[in-house]
Formats: sequence, C-alpha cells, structure tokens
Amino acid sequence: MGRTFLYILLLIALPAAAQIYKYTDANGNTVYSDHSPGGVQAQPVDLPPLNRVEPQAPSAPPAADVDNRQPARNAYDILELAGLPTEEALRANNGTFTVNVLIKPRLQAPHQLRLVLDDEPYGQPSNVPILQLVNVDRGEHRLAVQVIDGQTVIQQSPPVALSVQRVHKP
Repeated sequence: MGRTFLYILLLIALPAAAQIYKYTDANGNTVYSDHSPGGVQAQPVDLPPLNRVEPQAPSAPPAADVDNRQPARNAYDILELAGLPTEEALRANNGTFTVNVLIKPRLQAPHQLRLVLDDEPYGQPSNVPILQLVNVDRGEHRLAVQVIDGQTVIQQSPPVALSVQRVHKP
C-alpha cells in the first residue's frame, strides 16, 4: 500500500518537472505549453530554480536572555519623584494632586510606572511620567514610584516623606 501511494505521488509530480515550450501560433500570439506542437518551431524555456530555504540548527540564546524572568536591576540611571514640597505640607483641599517622575533613560516598552503610597501600590500603571493621586487623606505619607513589567517590579525610587494638608471650609 505504501509503495503504491509513493508511485502515485511521483506520477503526479512528473508534470511539474516537465519541460516548458514557447512558440508563436498562426495568429501571432505567444503560447506556452508542456509539449512541443508538431510542425511549429518551439523553443524550450529554462525556468529558474525554485526558492529553497535550508533548515538551520537552533542557536543558543544570548546569555542575558536565558532567564528573562529575572528583573533587570537599576535599568534606569535616574528614577525619582519631583515637584513635591520638601520643607512644607502639600496643600490639596480635596486630596488630589499630581507628581512628576524623573526617569533617565526614557521609559522602555513594555515598562510602566506605578505609584506606591504608604508601601502599597496605588492607582493604575501608566507610561506617562506625570501621575495623579486622588482623595489622599491628610497627614504624613510615604510616596515612591516603581517601574514595572506586568506584575514584576523592575526598579523603585527612594521613598519621599510627604505631609498632605487638607483645609475644609465650613
């Protein structure tokens, strides 16, 4: 059964390997055919070889990419919060304010920035270096920013002590 199938496949493949001929018919049209017509001057057509891709042995990944689950420590030379008062309380009557992130080199994809308020992740990660805090309670807080890749923390800025002052008018 196996040999019969192999012979059938070879017979099917033979026309693909057949010679191609080119000639001009009685009306002046160029005709291509797999057989030379009788009584007509036909020229064999040389076809270029088929494209072929040689299999290649798999190469070993570079040493740095062997374990890509390890976070790259200190991938950024500068990662810190900016624009926060250091000597006085931050006045935010409704507890809403923004912080700027200084980061060099630029944030690399797919990394994102996430705030950490009082040692807990805060808000949604973003790729924009201006982050907003909403309805933060008055009092002393610790604020930092993390560079994350998914749930993996790549790097974290030094925490900044911050005092939020909320003034309520009666």
